Amino acid sequence: MSHREGNIELSGPKRIKRTVQSYSVKAVSAVLAGAMVLGGAGTAFADNSSTGATVGAAAPQTAVQAGGIFSDVKTGFWAEKHIYKLATQGIVVGNNGLFRPGDSVTQQEAVLMALRFMKLQGNVNTSADVALPNDFLVTNYYKPYVILAFQQGLLDKTTEMAADNLKNSWGERKASREWVAELLIRALGKGASASAAAGKPTGFADDAKVSANKRGYINTAVELGLANGLTGNRFDPQGAVTRAQLATFFSRAEAHNTLDYDNTFKGTISSLKDGKLSLYSNGGALEFTLNANTAYFTSSSENRISLNEIQPYTKVTVIGATYNASYVELTDPALQVEQAEGVFTKLTPGIIWVDSANGYDQYGYDAATAFLDVNGAVIQPSSITAGSKITLLRETFSGSRKVVKVQVTSGIVNKTAKGTVQSVDAAAKSITFKNADGTVESFKWEDGTTLFSSQSTIIQPAELKTGAAVSYTIKDNVIRSVEVTSGVERIVKGFIYELTDSTIVYQKSDGSREVNLLAATPAIVIPNVTSPVMTDLIADKTGGDNVQLTLNSSDQVTKIEVLSRQIEQHTAATVVDYNSKTQYLTFTDNNGKAHVVKLDEKTKMAYGGLITTSLTTMGARLTENRKIDVTSINERAMSVELTTKYTGTLTAINTTSRTVVLKVGNGQLLTMSYPSSIDMFGKSGAAITDVPLNVPVTAVLSNNQDTISILRVTGSTQLEIATVNANTNKMTVKLEGGSTSSELNLLSVPLTNEAGQKIALSELRAGDFVNIAFDGSTPVSLQSVKQVAGQVSAVDAAAGTFSVKDYAGASQSFNASAGVRIMRDGVASTALSGISTSDRVWVRKDAGGVMIISVFSQLNRTFARYESATNEVLTKRATLNDNYKFVLAPNVYIHQGDTTLPVQSLKENDNIIMYFNNDKVVEIVKQ
Repeated sequence: MSHREGNIELSGPKRIKRTVQSYSVKAVSAVLAGAMVLGGAGTAFADNSSTGATVGAAAPQTAVQAGGIFSDVKTGFWAEKHIYKLATQGIVVGNNGLFRPGDSVTQQEAVLMALRFMKLQGNVNTSADVALPNDFLVTNYYKPYVILAFQQGLLDKTTEMAADNLKNSWGERKASREWVAELLIRALGKGASASAAAGKPTGFADDAKVSANKRGYINTAVELGLANGLTGNRFDPQGAVTRAQLATFFSRAEAHNTLDYDNTFKGTISSLKDGKLSLYSNGGALEFTLNANTAYFTSSSENRISLNEIQPYTKVTVIGATYNASYVELTDPALQVEQAEGVFTKLTPGIIWVDSANGYDQYGYDAATAFLDVNGAVIQPSSITAGSKITLLRETFSGSRKVVKVQVTSGIVNKTAKGTVQSVDAAAKSITFKNADGTVESFKWEDGTTLFSSQSTIIQPAELKTGAAVSYTIKDNVIRSVEVTSGVERIVKGFIYELTDSTIVYQKSDGSREVNLLAATPAIVIPNVTSPVMTDLIADKTGGDNVQLTLNSSDQVTKIEVLSRQIEQHTAATVVDYNSKTQYLTFTDNNGKAHVVKLDEKTKMAYGGLITTSLTTMGARLTENRKIDVTSINERAMSVELTTKYTGTLTAINTTSRTVVLKVGNGQLLTMSYPSSIDMFGKSGAAITDVPLNVPVTAVLSNNQDTISILRVTGSTQLEIATVNANTNKMTVKLEGGSTSSELNLLSVPLTNEAGQKIALSELRAGDFVNIAFDGSTPVSLQSVKQVAGQVSAVDAAAGTFSVKDYAGASQSFNASAGVRIMRDGVASTALSGISTSDRVWVRKDAGGVMIISVFSQLNRTFARYESATNEVLTKRATLNDNYKFVLAPNVYIHQGDTTLPVQSLKENDNIIMYFNNDKVVEIVKQ
């Protein structure tokens, strides 16, 4: 494409006669320049190079400078590829990480982008006075660029300065689709093609609306694949072009120009590993660093791909400054290689000798050549045995036909490798490994010659667990050793032999004993024991608890589950006699059956919450008719405690006899008189009849052990936070009926999130939901509840799953297998089919795991104005009784399509849809 040189003349007797306005680019104030670059609709296409000295730190940022793609261009957006590509080339730029793809483009912005596309922006003269006719209005910042566009033939002076074209500001006018088509074709130097096609109809249904002088440009743009029609076979010639559309037009146009952009490189991938991409381009090698922000696409698709879909020796275009790849486009997926085969003979320095049909061939290799075994695992060249069949891969793109890979196709494998166990086939005596580079391979072992070990302990092949990290040695294609270097979670069984604060000794069924360290907080599970702790476990050399232990990859015990107990437990037994000389204790159980046990120095003894080691002290309290809790093995007393409370479940209330029945930990049923008082969260002055049956309770006994002093109702419930005071470690919650609880003191209460991680009280806010465990009215633990708000993006009622795209743009999946409760306009339903993909919802799990889905109500209104003082949106009323003021939530999401909008961008008479949560607007959709 040729360009006219020299200054354009816009006045004089033989030129268009208009009054001329002049200005000096240097004279523009910093404040004005900043406003022009950062304000209005010009931001995404504003120049951040020529104004750098003026705007300073406020200069716009490209997508790369912003740390990745623009925050308002989500992954999967239809124009993402083109916006990202042009942003990395510097043809489009953004501001504060935003691109605003749905905003219209002005003509002056489109001109600047076209000049960047043509690599002419550097030709602009911003140091001299430039002039334009008084009625040809262009924003000061863009004037020198518009002048350059006229000089280069990018704009037609006669057309653009026609009287009918100057009724309003030329520069700030929205660029129409047909006007952009002309600009695009002129930028490509295809004006002759447009002239030849000017007399042909466009073929669109709205061809009659196309301006006569634009028809040839539209035909050429369509023919080149730069622009397409809209729904209904329309072109919409006067329709405004959005930023996303303009970026797409120019991105597609790059296939038809011959310009080389400074940070754009085309070639073939010679190596792709360790976060580096080596590119052979124009006879030389370039290396680029790949990172989490690098975007990958193909030339044949608009959709983003992953790095795994790009292979070495394929053709690509790489865009990135300072050799950091920001954009990689796969242009040809065909491997630029050729293949040779033969029988390996020998290896000499730098040479592979291969016996082929034509004699001995010699192939050069270097340190970059990959050598692989039959399974694709990396090996040393020296490990290939003579007579092995090999395949050699040579590249065809550099002219040197370098050997890039040598793979053994059949032969003897000798190696030591690291990987993970994928499967163990005991019948076939075969193990499948996934080695460190991801290759899956299988080998067999031989009994008596293959050694299996874990932490210096000999193990059996059956003890290898899927996923365990191992080091394995292969000799003559047979497994010689497998060493577990990092195991996975495994299960062992035995009875507890000894137990300390940090270790557990257990005896297995074969009589052998093993010692394992305890994890920091191992989970304890004992049937019929509520919230068991380590001290509830029984360790004994002959009668310890039979347990199942869960060991992590470091062989630390993370869970202890009691399968059965060899002990006898008696709750609320009655003392008959204690003989201090013989140390025999006689007592009767609840059924009146007598038992005799012997106390010794190892017996755990306690009274009134105090632990004693003195048989004399304890014996003095074992008087006739005292209630005691006894644990024993045969005649040996493991523990004897004076009964101070019963922990169990309330199973029955008899209002006639005024008695209650408690089921305690060992399944025993106790019948006792009504308690003196009830301690129950959320209900002061509660009576026994207020306590539901089958709930966990703690019965605190009176001093004489005959009656229940206090019955504390325990359990967990989900509550909404009313207030939080992190300074005093206190919180109030909303009770049933809407009232607020008295303050809960959380000073010594453990606080966690749903993942079990520790959190601070200051992280919680009013309106959040929490699961609180209570012992009576005293909180003993608190867990925050994850809440997600957004639009339902998928529903599979049959599978019991659904997904929500939250207001941050992330998609989150949920499983409603434990049940679902949907609240819509005050009406509850329990079928997942009750929600659809148009719903905006708020999702959380209740204390029982049931998914609670609150569907936001919505209103369609016409926008009037925004009141910043009260943070309210005001809408126009259809009747005098209409509510027209709506309070915005602090993080309200306002958008049009995928483009996020500030509330100030809403204009009078805009049609909007508002979504409400607790009477506050959480989302506004501009129509």
